Amino acid sequence: MPERPRLTPEMADVRRAVRELLASVAEPGELVLVGLSGGADSLALAAATAFEAPKLGLRAGAVIVDHGLQAGSADVAARAAEQARALELDPVVIRPVEVIAADGPEADARTARYAALEAVRTEVGATWVLLAHTLDDQAETVLLGLTRGAGATSLAGMAPVTGTLLRPLLGIRRAQTVAACAGAQLEVWSDPHNEDSAYTRVRIRREVLPLLERELGPGVAEALTRTADQLRDDTAVLDALAAEILPQVTLGLLGEHGSALAGLDVAALAAQPDAVRNRVLRLTALNVFGVSLSAAHTASIARLITDWHGQGEIHLPGIRVERNGSQLEFRAAPQSTS
Repeated sequence: MPERPRLTPEMADVRRAVRELLASVAEPGELVLVGLSGGADSLALAAATAFEAPKLGLRAGAVIVDHGLQAGSADVAARAAEQARALELDPVVIRPVEVIAADGPEADARTARYAALEAVRTEVGATWVLLAHTLDDQAETVLLGLTRGAGATSLAGMAPVTGTLLRPLLGIRRAQTVAACAGAQLEVWSDPHNEDSAYTRVRIRREVLPLLERELGPGVAEALTRTADQLRDDTAVLDALAAEILPQVTLGLLGEHGSALAGLDVAALAAQPDAVRNRVLRLTALNVFGVSLSAAHTASIARLITDWHGQGEIHLPGIRVERNGSQLEFRAAPQSTS
């Protein structure tokens, strides 16, 4: 008779993290899905969810996204599904996807993955999808944002709850998930991409963070995640202020020859602090046109308010922005006919 896996301190920590987040957002009877790759992080999450969800009156399943980017990816997906079923997760869905080249390999795979997770969630009637991002992933995200000069929103990292996505392991180290899987006798798949230094995130993980830990002492990853937590709290307040102010500075939303036009009051925007003003500009672009502005794009629009000297229309991906007297006008960019 095979030895029954023992409950290790690491798996106990993972279970506790899953239990606390699910208990705070999920209602009895709901179906939750674990995004499962077969790696240590997602396997530990799957095992913990399989144990904790029924105790909370929840049903739990898994979705495995096969990106098809590596030889044998279908076999990896099948093995992950096999382990999910052994954990008594149900339903277990394997979803092959096509990764379309657009913004780089990592971003393109992420876009395809998130679209697939949402599609499966809707198809099976699940309320939540659990993702296995750890404290280490959060630290890497913050450090990556720092190197790119990102704003506070990016440095705030990943939130435990984003729409229908849950990240219960943001306080769990990657070493804990590896130990949890070993104790639970789970077969972990090691993604070769996680060892490829061609990826910036891999270099941060394998070279930069260890260097910082050696030179500055232990606790760098935890400090970075605490920074993200603090910035996320501040960002939530500023975002709420911007959402409250947006209707007050909006002069009108019109249709011009079938295209959207948003007008904002320049004087009212000029009276706002930079942090709030920039968020109002980003909200306008996102809410009206579905366009996400970068920090550089936002700064170029803000100059039409704070550094106006007659400059002309700004052309950005998806929108055009110009100052017309006391009004800042956003228009949808013409669709290319080529």
